[in-house]
Amino acid sequence: MRLNKNSKKGHSLLSVNFFLMVFLFVVFYTPQSRARILPEDFVRIAEAENPKIVNISSTKLYKRRQFFPTPGPFGFGDEFFERFFGHMPEEKLKRSSLGSGFIYSKDGYIITNAHVVAKADEISIKLYNGEEYDAEIVGIDKKTDIALIKIESEKDLPVAKLGDSDKLKVGEWVMAIGNPFGFSHTVTVGVVSAKGRVIGSGPYDDFIQTDASINPGNSGGPLIDNKGDVIGINTAIIASGQGIGFAIPINMAKSIINQLKEGGKVTRGWLGIMVQELTPELAKALGSNLKSGALVAQVMEDTPAEKAGIKRGDILIDFDGKEIKSSSDLPKLVAATPVEKLARITIIRKGEEKKFYVKVGKMPEDEIKVSGKQSEKNVLGIKVSSINPNIASIFGIEDKSGVIITGIEPYSPADKAGLREGDIILEINRNAIEGVGDVEDILDRLQEGDIILFLLKRKDQTYYKSIKIHK
Repeated sequence: MRLNKNSKKGHSLLSVNFFLMVFLFVVFYTPQSRARILPEDFVRIAEAENPKIVNISSTKLYKRRQFFPTPGPFGFGDEFFERFFGHMPEEKLKRSSLGSGFIYSKDGYIITNAHVVAKADEISIKLYNGEEYDAEIVGIDKKTDIALIKIESEKDLPVAKLGDSDKLKVGEWVMAIGNPFGFSHTVTVGVVSAKGRVIGSGPYDDFIQTDASINPGNSGGPLIDNKGDVIGINTAIIASGQGIGFAIPINMAKSIINQLKEGGKVTRGWLGIMVQELTPELAKALGSNLKSGALVAQVMEDTPAEKAGIKRGDILIDFDGKEIKSSSDLPKLVAATPVEKLARITIIRKGEEKKFYVKVGKMPEDEIKVSGKQSEKNVLGIKVSSINPNIASIFGIEDKSGVIITGIEPYSPADKAGLREGDIILEINRNAIEGVGDVEDILDRLQEGDIILFLLKRKDQTYYKSIKIHK
């Protein structure tokens, strides 16, 4: 049977239409395509997830004396009036901050950032429907900036579903919900720009980077994937990088949240070693061609690593079945390992591969006792310690000189000036600081109105900071 030209043309059109239909089906109806387009999904997800997001108002109470004007209407100031009337009464003042959070369980547990509630005397929670509750802190983990708080509600609350951040891919759509600048719920969308970002905020940096807008007040709110699951906790922005935000991967947070719920604190695994990045030059000097791994710079005495046989100069390439690609991988893996677990470590020593079994220990507590005559409080409101292997391990530093700030009293001169725990004091008033005693001697001589000049080191940056003394 012969087909005329019109018949052939008709068959060709049918073939084109068929393949066009298949193409459109693949583009618009496969799960992969739905993960990257369809704006109506954003509406659906926002409507479903908004009731699970909360506004957090945290308040710090502090006292301030009520002073007379200086000078007063007749030229007399506070000192004149106090001489006759004694100390003036004090008034309570409040300093509030706003943040976000999301409901973790129907009985009122809420996940947020540690920095949103850490210094709060009062915490107020406002639900999407306008209901307000007082909240209590269940536990805080400053190392990862995660906190768990709780409210008491007579009814079951809508719960946010935790997803799997390990399956998240760069380029996937994500949504951030929070309360920027204290406004009501705001929704922003974007894509995952990168994973595993290290931004210098702590020893366990492993952030999801996104271009979904994360503004002040979004802290503690969820980063949500295209299925409506929470895959991150919004926590940081880069002031100089417009449109860049960071979130804590939810898989990192899961074990921390469980520990906070059970005991109010986090217990981490510990080996007792210091590691550094393996550069090509170091690898060559050690007789290795490795391009990844963590170089052991120090093994502390009487620690799990020393007992297992780990030595300085070893290159760690695997911890308990997980590849070590960089020095930042190891602390996160070890910290997440249960204490007392027997973990297998693979190292390269003098070009040869060796395997060891190490019984993971418990990381020492963050709060470090200060030696010498240092009191709990001083005129600056800081606690300091000399740098030893234990201190260096806790704060993730390699420095061996100077002293380190291990505690800062809230709203003290040091706190207001922006000093942080982990800052290394190199100089005070242009005098080199070699030990705790040097700091004590200088602080003891300070007078009202003196200006103290610090030379500090934070991470890899050295900078000056001046503080005026008010006793």
